[in-house]
Amino acid sequence: MDFEPVIGLEVHAQMLTNTKIFCTCSTQFGGAPNTRTCPVCLGMPGVLPVTNRRVVEFVLKTALATGCTIQKYNQFARKNYFYPDLPKGYQISQFELPIATAGYLELDGAAGKRIGITRIHMEEDAGKLMHEINGIAGDSSFVDLNRTGVPLMEIVSEPDMRSAREAVEYLKTMRSIVQYLEVCDGNMEQGSFRCDANISLRPKGREKFGTKVELKNMNSFKHVEKAIEFEIERQRDMLEDGLEIVQETRLWDEKREETFSMRSKEEAHDYRYFPDPDLVPLVIGEDWIAAVRASLPELPRQRRQRFIDQYGLPQYDADVLTVTRQVADYFEAAVKLHNQPKAVSNWIMGDITRSLADSRDISACAVTPAHLAGMIALIDKGIISGKIAKKVFEQMLETGKMPETIVQEQGLVQVSDSGELENAVRAVLDANPQMAEDFRSGKDKVFGFLMGQVMKSTKGKGNPQLLNDILRKKLES
Repeated sequence: MDFEPVIGLEVHAQMLTNTKIFCTCSTQFGGAPNTRTCPVCLGMPGVLPVTNRRVVEFVLKTALATGCTIQKYNQFARKNYFYPDLPKGYQISQFELPIATAGYLELDGAAGKRIGITRIHMEEDAGKLMHEINGIAGDSSFVDLNRTGVPLMEIVSEPDMRSAREAVEYLKTMRSIVQYLEVCDGNMEQGSFRCDANISLRPKGREKFGTKVELKNMNSFKHVEKAIEFEIERQRDMLEDGLEIVQETRLWDEKREETFSMRSKEEAHDYRYFPDPDLVPLVIGEDWIAAVRASLPELPRQRRQRFIDQYGLPQYDADVLTVTRQVADYFEAAVKLHNQPKAVSNWIMGDITRSLADSRDISACAVTPAHLAGMIALIDKGIISGKIAKKVFEQMLETGKMPETIVQEQGLVQVSDSGELENAVRAVLDANPQMAEDFRSGKDKVFGFLMGQVMKSTKGKGNPQLLNDILRKKLES
C-alpha cells in the first residue's frame, strides 16, 4: 500500500523586544544564570503581570503578513503543568481565544503551494535546565530562569505539508518573514526560532488522518528534514508490517540520527486551561490594526519579484539576495551608488558571502555598500582589472579603507598603454617561441598559458581585454 505523509508544524519564535512579556526584565540572550529575573517572572506571591504592548504589535505584524484574521477580542489563559524550569507551575499562554486565526503561507519552490495557518498566539517562554556545567555532567541538574517570561509567538500550521522538504521550505519562508518584520532574529542555534512537527501517514486517497506522532524542539533546518524523513520511514515500516502507530511525543537524536520516545499519550499532560484572572482580555481596535498594517515593510516574496522586474536579475540571484532583509538592503544601497545590479549581485553572492564565514551577518562586513560600489566603478572605468579588484577587496576587508585609497597607495592602476602592453607581449613571445609555433599549428590551449605569462609580467596590472587582442594579433601575424 502506498502511504502519504501528513505534516503540520508548530513554530515557536522568540520576539525581539527589549523586555519580557509581563515584566521589565531584559530579554538579552546569555548572562549569568538567574540574573535577569524578578518577582513577576519568577511567579512570587502577590505580584501582577502587565502585558507588553510591543509584543502584541509584533504578533499583529506577523498575523497581517501571513493573511490571518485578527481576533479583536482575545484572552490569555493559564496552561498548567509542573516542571523545574517553570517557576509558577503554569505558563501564561492563549487557548480558546487566540489573537489571530485562519492565515496562510505560500511556498515558492512547491509551485506556489499554500500552507494554511490555524492560529497565532502569544505566550511566555520557560526557563532552561542545565545538566552539565562547563561540559561536565554531575549528579544534579541546575535551572537557569533568565529565559522565563521571554515573549514567544506560536504559529500553528494546518497539516498541509506532504514531505520533509516542504516542511523545511515552510520553515525557511516563515523565518524570512519574521526577520523582515524584525519581530524575531530567527537564530535557531540560540533557540529563538524552533519548531515541533506533527507527523502521520495515511493510505493515498484516504481523507482520514492516521495516528499522529509529535517531534519536539528541533532548531535547525537540517535536523528538521532528517527527523521528519526518519519518522516517515519508521511509521511506513510499522504500517507495512501490520503494526499499530502509537500516539506519542518523540525527540530527535542528532548523533544516532533517529527519533526516540519521550512520552506516550497516556503520559501526556492535562493542561487544565482556564482564563488568567490577573490579565484583562485584549481588545484590538481597528485603528491599531490599521496603524500596524501601514508599518509593514515590503516582504520577501514581493521584494524578490521586484528585484527581477526592476533590476533584471535572474531568479536565482533574486532568491539569494532576498533571503534576509539585511542582504537585500545592502544590495539596493550599493546599486543606488553605482547602477550595475548584476555586478553587485555577483560580488555579494561570491566574495562577500565567503568573507562572512559562519556569521552570515552582512552588517558586520568591513566592505560596506559604498566600498563595493566604488570598487565596481573602478573596474567599469578601466582603472583596475577584475584580478586587481580581488586584491583591492581583500585590502578593504583588512583595513576598511576605500578602494580609491588602496589603489593609489599600492599603485594598482591598470596598465592600458598599448605601447607598454605590446612590449610585454613581445617579450613573452620571444621567451616562448615554441609555444607561439604550437598555437599557429592549431594548439589553441597554449593561448591561455601565454596570456597568463603576459599578465604575470605586468604584475596583474595589464588591461586583460587589450592584452588579449594584442597577443592574438601578434600570434596570428
